[in-house]
Amino acid sequence: MPETIDIQLKKGALGLCVLALLARADSYAYEIASRLSDAIGMGEGTIYPLMRRMQTDGLVETYLVESSAGPSRKYYRLTAAGRAALDAQAAEWKTFTRAVDAVISDADAAQSGDA
Repeated sequence: MPETIDIQLKKGALGLCVLALLARADSYAYEIASRLSDAIGMGEGTIYPLMRRMQTDGLVETYLVESSAGPSRKYYRLTAAGRAALDAQAAEWKTFTRAVDAVISDADAAQSGDA
């Protein structure tokens, strides 16, 4: 069964969303996953491989923070390359969504004219 457009859009936007969250504040993977689960319905399992890939690509770096309630947490923060990637991806996203909105609006207008 083919993936729905919703799943495809979420997968495509996930990296951008992670970069945007980390631009606001450093965070650990579970917190990022929780925020994205609430915001766009992404599951926790998709975050950990993405975070490793972003670290390998030099977009994020990690550091440990001691916790009084358990083991240290691995926090992620954007690198300069991560900030540049966020800027580029956000610009691409805005251009893409404006183009899709225009196509949809044209289709809506055409349907209204036929009615």
